[in-house]
Amino acid sequence: QVQLVESGGGSVQAGGSLRLSCAVTRFARDSNRACMGWFRRAPGKEREGVAAINWDGLVTYADSMKGRFTISKDNTKHTLDLQMNSLKPEDSATYYCAARYSFRCHVGDGMDYWGQGTQVTVSS
Repeated sequence: QVQLVESGGGSVQAGGSLRLSCAVTRFARDSNRACMGWFRRAPGKEREGVAAINWDGLVTYADSMKGRFTISKDNTKHTLDLQMNSLKPEDSATYYCAARYSFRCHVGDGMDYWGQGTQVTVSS
């Protein structure tokens, strides 16, 4: 069973940075159909895609995250990471790591495997 476990959430002031990490196990990261991504859900809002990365390192971002967030894979640690800079109060949400096997891998695409989420709170 694929397991995804997020860490790194917390509270930060506006303009600050956080780095989220997702420990990925039992997922074939080297498969040419491997797709992983980050999502978030704020209270009272729908879940939205943040970023996605395919097996070859091709990345896509939601427009509001471009230039501020960076998704990456650490093949040594077997993690999926999200570096978040210039954080804004509207970035406050629960952030989820997710994965699926698919040739298509674009931010916001539906995923099959999900982590439990980690909370990010940005104060003004």
